[in-house]
Amino acid sequence: MDSKSNSLNWFEIPAGNISRAQKFYETIFGVQMVPMGEMMGMKMVGFPMEQGNGKAAGGLVESQMHKPSVEGAVVYLNANPSMDPVIARVEAAGGKLVMPKTQITPEIGYMAFIIDSEGNKVGLHSQK
Repeated sequence: MDSKSNSLNWFEIPAGNISRAQKFYETIFGVQMVPMGEMMGMKMVGFPMEQGNGKAAGGLVESQMHKPSVEGAVVYLNANPSMDPVIARVEAAGGKLVMPKTQITPEIGYMAFIIDSEGNKVGLHSQK
């Protein structure tokens, strides 16, 4: 791996219902997700991203290969500058807060865990 590259370059969050999952993430983050169509039996919707900025990107995927799970890999989504407004929208959007906002260190910031509308455990990270 190139020492200048990110250790994460793409992530996929499994969805049992891609429309419901898209609505959940658009609601809690206040963003418009990007339709990515279907390929190899996978329906995909991407998080907003800038091309060529070197930052990791990813999306939601509905397929037989990817099943939602609380026990799978944990992805931490960027909730900067503060995760408070994101957490405030989780339950109304069909999710659940399972670990409240917790300080990691003053330098690193805060983390929390949610269960999304599909049953996935997802981490949130923010500086405040």
